[in-house]
Order: sequence, then C-alpha cells, then structure tokens
Amino acid sequence: MSQQQSKRREQSGTGAPRGGAVWALVITSVAGFMAALDNLVVTTALPSIRKDLGGGLGDLEWTVSAYTLTFAVLLMFGAALGDRFGRRRMFLAGLTVFTGASAAAAMAPGIDSLIAARAVQGVGAAIMMPLTLTLLTAAVPAAKRGMAFGIWGAVNGLAVASGPLIGGSLTEHISWHWIFWLNVPLGLALLPLARLRLAESHGTGAPLDVTGTLLASGGLFGIVYGLVRGPADGWTSSYVLTGLVAGGALLVAFVVHGTRAKNPMLPMRLFRSRAFAGINAASLLMFLGMFGSIFLLSQYMQGVLGYSPTEAGLRMLPWTGMPMLVAPIAGILSDRIGGRPVVATGLFLQAAGLGYMAFVVTADASYAIQLPGLIISGIGMALFFAPAANLVMSSVRPSEQGIASGANNALREVGGALGIAVMGSIFAAQGGYETGQTFVDGLRPALVVGSAVVALAGIAALLIPAARRPTPVPESDEPAPVLETAAH
Repeated sequence: MSQQQSKRREQSGTGAPRGGAVWALVITSVAGFMAALDNLVVTTALPSIRKDLGGGLGDLEWTVSAYTLTFAVLLMFGAALGDRFGRRRMFLAGLTVFTGASAAAAMAPGIDSLIAARAVQGVGAAIMMPLTLTLLTAAVPAAKRGMAFGIWGAVNGLAVASGPLIGGSLTEHISWHWIFWLNVPLGLALLPLARLRLAESHGTGAPLDVTGTLLASGGLFGIVYGLVRGPADGWTSSYVLTGLVAGGALLVAFVVHGTRAKNPMLPMRLFRSRAFAGINAASLLMFLGMFGSIFLLSQYMQGVLGYSPTEAGLRMLPWTGMPMLVAPIAGILSDRIGGRPVVATGLFLQAAGLGYMAFVVTADASYAIQLPGLIISGIGMALFFAPAANLVMSSVRPSEQGIASGANNALREVGGALGIAVMGSIFAAQGGYETGQTFVDGLRPALVVGSAVVALAGIAALLIPAARRPTPVPESDEPAPVLETAAH
C-alpha cells in the first residue's frame, strides 16, 4: 500500500480495530454526555453551593458561565488541534483535562477555586466534544451512520435536557460535590478504552491558524460574555456593551480572514453549501429556544408549582427523556428519507410544544394539562439531534469534518447562552419572582418567543437541499457536494 493510500485510510478511519464502530459509539456517546451534562447540571445545586462555599449571586452565576464561556470559545480551536495533531490523541488530552478538572471542582475549598475548576472543565470539554463526532464518523460505515448518530444524539440530548434533574437529585439525596465526582469514574474508564479502541485520524495536515484562532476565540468570548452578563449587569453597562461590540468586531474580522487566508481555521467557502449553512442556522436557533425554555420551565415547576428539584426533573422526563426513545428511530429515518424532512418536522413539533406550554401555564396549572406540550416538545427535540449531526458531517469533506463539528458545537453553545439571556430578559421585563402570577406573566411571552425562534429554525432546515444518491467526494479545493445523507 502506498503512503498516500495509507494516509487516506487513516483519515477515513478504515484502519479502526475490528468492532471499532460499536466501541466508538459507546466511547463518544459517554464522552459527549459528560460534556453536555455540565452545561446545566449546576443550576439546581446553586443554593447548596452557596451555603457551603459562600459567595454572592454574581459568584454563583460564574459557576455556570465559566464553563459555558471556555467551552464555547475554544470549540473550534479544539477541533483544529485534533485535525493537526491527531484526533484520538487530542480527544484523550481533552478527556484527561476534563476528568481532572471535575475532581478539582468536587474538592474545591472555596467559590473562587470552584469557578476556576469549572473554567478548566470547559477547556477540556471544548477539545473533547467536537472530536466525538469526527471519531464516530470515521469508525462507522456510511450506511449505518444515521442509526449511530441517532444513539449519539439521544445520549447528548438527554444530557443537555436532564442536567437540572441529575444535579437536583444528587444535591438533594447525596451532596452537590457528586455533580462533579460523577465525571471522574466515567473519565477514568473511558481513557484506556479510547486509547485501545479508537483509530487515529488527522485532517488536512495544514498548520494551525493562529490568527483565526485568536479572532474566533476573542470574538466568541466577547459575545458570550455580554450575553451571559447582560441580564444581571444590564444591557447598557460598559462591560456588557464592550464585550458585545468588541466581540462582534472580532467575529467580522474572523469572517474576512476566513475568506482570504490560505489555510483558515473555518473556511468561509463551506457556507456556500446550503446544507452546511442551513443546518448550522437551524442548530443555533433551536438551542436558543430550547435552552431558554428549559432554564425558565425548570424554575417554574420548582418556584411556582412547588416541586422539589427531583420532582420537577421527573415531571419533565416526557420532554427530556424522549430522545432516548425516539432519536435512534430518527437516525434510521434520516438514512432512508434524508435528514431535511426529519429535522424540519422535529423543529416544528418543538415549536408547537413550546407554543402549547405558553398557552396553558398558570400559577396553579395541573401536570396533566402540561403533559401534551412536554411530549410534543420531547418528540421534536429527539427528531432534531440525530439527523442534524448527520447533516453536519455529510456536508463537508472527510478532512474537514473536525472543524465542521467544532463550528456546529460552538454555534449551539452560543445559541444556548443567547437563549438564556434573551428569554431571561423578556421574563424580567414582563414579570418577576415576586409571586406565582408575576412569574407566569414573564414566562408566557418568553415561551412565545422561544416557540417562534424554533419555528424559524424549522424554516432554516427547509433550505437544506433534498436528499439525493451519494456521490464520491473529491479531495480538492472546491466546495464539497451538497449531500443530505452521509456520503463519506
């Protein structure tokens, strides 16, 4: 076999150990679960953390946003590191950092050390998370990727949505420290498995784009910082305005750099593909509506209806647990009929469920009247996750799948931060925490906006080209063919 053939085999993942597809699915799903879970797992534990470690409201907010910030701003850089130095190697490095930082967070003696550990956790997750999709794509045959992405999407969707339930249950029945200790045995078990069972692969081998990395990281940091701090500090505060304006300017410079540089971190030509542009727009808008809604509805069930954190999480299971049941089926459907109709249907169902919830929430709403909205939202979310991953990975060449995954995950994180900020601001403008009725007065318009945003995501998904038979993808400088099914 020639050296060039060997390199292509390594890049495509065909050198994986026998049975590597199953192991890759297990390893990447569990790793993705750990990274996604830590987005919202802390929210229901904040009162207990404050009681043990002290700190003001701003300090508690940073235990959440320190992770979100570093995770979002370094995702594309983590993917670029994997393409350059080896995806398995950098996945192991990111998993090691994440596991160690989780242990540090569990043992944190004070609020400042907890915030620092959370920031380092985000760094590890940013390196690890985008490489889960790349490694899974390399290990699974094209004909079976829809089902594999379905399982991966189910696990990740469950992690995002069930964070408050898991955090609340561990805090209520054991200790808030176990929110972080939970990651340690999982990480220690995955490290040797990943080393032995995952095949190494690389991207194009191009040098790291230092300029692009600094522009993207700085721009995303400014935007996410402004969005996270806006509701607390005020949208006209100097720090928030500086973050938003400077971040926006840096991202504009990043776009310009991506059109002119020889080897940019994120080639802007990828967005000429309607599949790549459409699914990324849909992902950002979907996470905006979903994150903001979960953030407010979990508080509604506890603060207004009087459920404990565990009780509230259990009652949200028809929504949050639905991906485990439906997402694998959605992956199979995307293999057969294409990703666009499945994704669009899921997004419109999610929008309908949120709209229904906005209509029925009251200060004393029964669980029975909420249940249809939760079920519809859960089915919609489940139909989105698996086909969306398939669409992202099949819209670019194999050597560009790492950065495509990083870009998509970064946009999802920015969408989640934007959702919490925007819907939180709408809630604060129209209502408040004074009484159950004032909470509902703020919740209803926020859910209406969330429903409308997710419906826009469905429209964006319809812009993705219809499925057609896969064709070979040339490794050239031209844009990859627009495909809906996994063509690589």
